[in-house]
Amino acid sequence: MIEDRLLLVTHVPILTIDGEPCIDDQTCEGLIRWSENFERTAYAGIELKDANEPALSTVRWRPISDLPCASRLDLITLPRAYDIPGFISEYKRTRALLAAEIARSRYLCFTLGCLVGDWASLAAVEAIKQRRAYGVWLDRVEHEVIRSELDTMPFKRRAKETLSLPIMQRYHQTLIRRSRLGLFQGMDCYQHYKPYSDRAFCVYDTHTSKADFIDADQRDAKIARVRAGDPLRISYVGRAAEMKGPFDWLGVLAKIRDAGVKFTATWLGDGPLLEGMKKAAADLNLTDCVQMPGFMSDRTQILNHMKQSDVFLFCHKTPESPRCLIEALVCGTPIVGYGSGYPRDLVSQDGGGDFVPVGETDALAEKLIALDRDRPALARLIGSAAQSGLRFDEQTVYSHRAGLIRQNL
Repeated sequence: MIEDRLLLVTHVPILTIDGEPCIDDQTCEGLIRWSENFERTAYAGIELKDANEPALSTVRWRPISDLPCASRLDLITLPRAYDIPGFISEYKRTRALLAAEIARSRYLCFTLGCLVGDWASLAAVEAIKQRRAYGVWLDRVEHEVIRSELDTMPFKRRAKETLSLPIMQRYHQTLIRRSRLGLFQGMDCYQHYKPYSDRAFCVYDTHTSKADFIDADQRDAKIARVRAGDPLRISYVGRAAEMKGPFDWLGVLAKIRDAGVKFTATWLGDGPLLEGMKKAAADLNLTDCVQMPGFMSDRTQILNHMKQSDVFLFCHKTPESPRCLIEALVCGTPIVGYGSGYPRDLVSQDGGGDFVPVGETDALAEKLIALDRDRPALARLIGSAAQSGLRFDEQTVYSHRAGLIRQNL
């Protein structure tokens, strides 16, 4: 009899520090939640040999052995092989490893990602061979994200990605069609992939707990300050990367400044475009009202900053499901930005958001100007955001996903 074991195959990096395998702190919190719902959890990620990569500079590593559920976790380290020669050389050994793990696991869920080096997709292929039911998990429309970044890539990589994107798209569609369960994070992802899955569900991923919810006193103090006409406090938390629309964000701020809106704005986060953002802010004469301090490691400080903000301004350009929008709602901060299925769905029940079409910076500036002039409307939006945030605590969302896996696999 196969044990009550959930096998997750992902792209999350695993780094060995002083002989201890470590994963980023947020993924560790997720493993704790999975372990609340399954007797054993097997977690497969990608071996990392260099922790100094720019994209990983802000990761807070945590030893697996420190987790309260460590005795019920099986950590599986897969080779990093995102180039064709490396993928070919590691293929046979890795497939055999995945085949054994699939055979001993009752529940299978794979996070599909790229093409070359995507062991999660290979796990799905092996599950099909073993005639095992499996689920897929996607948190963004990967080919659209890659396509949006083509112009920023070196020529050789751009050519490779342009040729491989159609193949990757069809490959993922096939694996989704063959799956028993589709878990798609956020409405954008769900709407895109739903046609390929007979059992598709829109789910959420968050690492906020009920203890993180803005309390009534904090909410009321923020509303009182807004009603009193204080300068707007605008924030964003995330990487300074093209898909986040950082220069649109600055452009909107310049427009509302020129319209006479008094505000302070902060972009919390590191990223490849941060220095470019600072130069653009100087060129737009925004340095007296816009701060970009870079990465902040203390999560409590980040949430407290968001709780002190009146508006969470975002300019996301690709179909993804960033947790920062959920965290803003948890902090009672209205999400105002480029509309798509994901943010609209987050506030569909209780409100707390205001949106414009992607790329419409003039319209987004007008939204902020209107909210600045109609403070009672902004106060109501803050109350609605806090109410919407009550839906998103990690124990609830992980329990929901675990239930879907048990019911459908």
